Amino acid sequence: MFDVNKIRADFPILTRKIHGHNLVYFDSGATSQKPEAVIEAMNRYYRETNANIHRGVYEMSVESTQLVDDTRRNVAKFVGGESEEIIFTKNTTESINLVAYSWGDENIRSGDAVVITKLEHHSNMIPWQELCRRKGAELRVVDVNENGELVENGEEKILDGKEILVKTGGWRNLLDSDVKMVAFTGQSNVLGTVTAVSEIVRMVKKLSPQSLILIDGAQMVPHMKTNVRSLDIDFLAFSGHKMCGPTGVGVLWGKREILNKMKPFLFGGDMIGEVNLSSATWAELPSKFEAGTPDIAGIIGLGEAIKYLWGIGMDEIRNHEKELTEYALEKMKQLEKENLIINYGPEKNRGGVLSFNVKGVHAHDTAQILNNFGIAVRSGQHCAAPLVINFGVSAMVRATFYLYNTREEIDYFIDKIREVPKVFA
Repeated sequence: MFDVNKIRADFPILTRKIHGHNLVYFDSGATSQKPEAVIEAMNRYYRETNANIHRGVYEMSVESTQLVDDTRRNVAKFVGGESEEIIFTKNTTESINLVAYSWGDENIRSGDAVVITKLEHHSNMIPWQELCRRKGAELRVVDVNENGELVENGEEKILDGKEILVKTGGWRNLLDSDVKMVAFTGQSNVLGTVTAVSEIVRMVKKLSPQSLILIDGAQMVPHMKTNVRSLDIDFLAFSGHKMCGPTGVGVLWGKREILNKMKPFLFGGDMIGEVNLSSATWAELPSKFEAGTPDIAGIIGLGEAIKYLWGIGMDEIRNHEKELTEYALEKMKQLEKENLIINYGPEKNRGGVLSFNVKGVHAHDTAQILNNFGIAVRSGQHCAAPLVINFGVSAMVRATFYLYNTREEIDYFIDKIREVPKVFA
């Protein structure tokens, strides 16, 4: 049984007060809070086991290596992959850049096309922009409708991309034999739009069967069951700090046969087979892509976070967030009827994300006023400027929920939104 109060007791930061008010943390889309088990696992490593991995036969080094290897196995199990397919990076951004450079530079040519969507975080947009610029390829962007949902059929437009050709339209307008990579988010960080990954993959396989598929799972993997084999994708990128783990550790999963063909992204220690003064050979997977000393404590923390999420159950977490989101959207509709806010995003197939603006008040001012009541929300363009601008605004306020949030917090949040315009009266 999902017991949110028991879960909240595992997160020490949730007892904090801000300006004399109980903390209401609604910014898990930026980074999640950490349970005591994760904090303690990292502290225990530094207190008892601190040693570099793969470099020593003494006991602490062997123990550290084992902890990292155990985490790799658990990460693989968490997403349905195999251990050697799990590459540790520092975040989702680095994972996507690794693919854009290591795979992209070898496989994208002038005349090829890369497809992304208007929902993308800059981390899954700019690496492909730059790859297309370097290689003289075409960038194609799937448009969204007024609810922030990806369109299957849409008017095709050619934009002034200066150094690169940019086309927008619907999925069926943009997929063809020129497309070599399709990269899209599993869930929008701005609007909470949950993309129909399986349906989109089937469409790509039919219309662009030569294309590889990468999923930005930063907002998907922490919130719902994810299985790379059943999704039939080629790459998945996600971050530890959005799933109750620490900052500084991310994951790239890739199909073994593809990773084996890719050249390393970074060079140095621990990723080599043999070295002489004029050449080197590369280690086997996954070491080939993990140059230098990794964030060992962070990896251990990620492993503990996965155990924590397993203990609660990903289906239970997803159901809790769906209930919170439906409850919050009903409350937001009342604010709309009161002519207080503009709400953005879909009503269905939505993660725990609310993006809105208080009428006549800038998003940053709204966030600052809510902070005075102990409520932590995000404001700005959320590293997705083209999407926010698409709705005719320069910034949005964003509240994001996770497993430790409650209906009572939403009630308090809604009540304090009503206080915002009074400040400017």
